[in-house]
Amino acid sequence: MQNEYDFSHGERGKFFHVREEILLPVYLDQSLQLALMDLAKARGVELSVLANTLLKQDIDRLQTSL
Repeated sequence: MQNEYDFSHGERGKFFHVREEILLPVYLDQSLQLALMDLAKARGVELSVLANTLLKQDIDRLQTSL
């Protein structure tokens, strides 16, 4: 390792990419996930679409009841 490094020709942020969204993992109980998968399949939608719809509805209900 050198005592000093020359960064005078370096380009700030050359390899930095802004991530527009951070997706956090959500873990469901197995029985809940299977039930949601069955409902999503019956409705012809993806599991994530159904789960997001249900969560949004619950959030709306909770906010209106406060």
